[in-house]
Amino acid sequence: MNEPFQGREIWFLTGSQDLYGEETLQQVAEQSQQVAALLDEADQVPVRIVWKPVLKDSASIRRTALEANADDSCIGVITWMHTFSPAKMWITGLDALRTPLLHLHTQANVALPWADIDMDFMNLNQAAHGDREFGYIATRMGVPRKIVVGHASDDGVRAKVGTWARAAAGWAALRGMKLARFGDNMRGVAVTEGDKTEAEVRFGVSVNTWGVNDLVAMVDAVSGDAIDALVAEYEDTYDVVPELCAGGERHESLRYGARLELGMRSFLKEGGFSAFTTNFEDLGGLRQLPGLAVQRLMAAGYGFGAEGDWKTAVLVRLAKVMGHGLPGGASLMEDYTYELTPGKEKILGAHMLEICPTLTTSRPRLEIHPLGIGDREDPVRLVFDTDPGLGLVVSLADLRERFRLTANVVDIVGPDAELPNLPVARAVWVPRPDLVTSATAWLTAGGAHHTVLTTAVGLEVFEDFAEISGTELAVIDESTTIRDFARVLRWNQAYYRLAQGF
Repeated sequence: MNEPFQGREIWFLTGSQDLYGEETLQQVAEQSQQVAALLDEADQVPVRIVWKPVLKDSASIRRTALEANADDSCIGVITWMHTFSPAKMWITGLDALRTPLLHLHTQANVALPWADIDMDFMNLNQAAHGDREFGYIATRMGVPRKIVVGHASDDGVRAKVGTWARAAAGWAALRGMKLARFGDNMRGVAVTEGDKTEAEVRFGVSVNTWGVNDLVAMVDAVSGDAIDALVAEYEDTYDVVPELCAGGERHESLRYGARLELGMRSFLKEGGFSAFTTNFEDLGGLRQLPGLAVQRLMAAGYGFGAEGDWKTAVLVRLAKVMGHGLPGGASLMEDYTYELTPGKEKILGAHMLEICPTLTTSRPRLEIHPLGIGDREDPVRLVFDTDPGLGLVVSLADLRERFRLTANVVDIVGPDAELPNLPVARAVWVPRPDLVTSATAWLTAGGAHHTVLTTAVGLEVFEDFAEISGTELAVIDESTTIRDFARVLRWNQAYYRLAQGF
């Protein structure tokens, strides 16, 4: 897939006014360019920071906001009031702005030159109260934004700006995103349903269904040479069990797995899709339930949801974009079963076949085993354990009048013992603050059983995305108590209903 940050940029907007004269305004321009450059050069910020001329009046502010809205390369704007920029001049611009906003509360200098401070210095360096003027009007108008305080050379500031930039890039990736459902969702399941029209209204994601045999035609058209090349790649990349290797008794199953991957890649690429779903109940003329193919497509950046779960496919794609270039990965996940021994409580997560190998730095094994559902040939799949470390489990649920994100901070650990009879990729984690509180809160929130597990990005990027997209986010972490969590959900219910108007 395309590199998600390529061609993306964030505009740096500086506020001032004509009161101070041209010499001061020239200094404002020079210093704001320096601040923008400090962010642009930061490794933590994954997209270009583009400085724009200093804004001094209502007309230029509104025009810049409209230009930001219309420019597909612009995924967000950063504002900084270098001097005192009377906030009434920002009203029409903020009212017009539809692009994510970060308010950077900073100043040109780190340390004050105490012995040299005069009134010229004071007139030039007024962000301490200039930004308060801007903050007032943004709050009064209800403008969603992230506020970051500190000098642009500070790594903590750069990290917060970079996290927000990733959330803005995720939001931009959803706007106009196309998702292909191969067949319908699993029969009788509630949480995989949802309002596809509302998803396009809220997130910009177009969700449509194709008959599985439309995919079968692409799979059947794959050439033998292409299959040969991909099988050779498998053998170089994974520990392939002997029965799947050339000359092995199951080698044809591996070749069909390669055919599936190539056919699915072609379908998704030709249609401009960045996410997809499958369903073991709706396989048409496919000989295997796609396992290896789905795992590798997720590793390439595609979103995926099992059993037709398009909302989770959206989440996986979102996590892939926001975590691009960072250590770790993201994958479809499902809480499968518990370890409930007192003092050892943890969750074993897995799925039938489809866990993304970006969750491990080890070399996965490529195996073949029977699958008790789907009524097809034994599918090939990658088998591995997720690397230990910090993780985040997130679901997206349709609650009729709104969508709710539920996020749980988790500590991924290794299994307590080997799993020789479980031939699927899996993850084991201890949820924060503990399993009982986590599970109670998750059930209270109506969190879905399909999730994305990400080890690349943390809670802050989803908090930023929720703010940008206007989506409810219910957080379960080390500070969660059931009493407070339930109270927040009740407040949220009232707020999000009122926020939509009558």
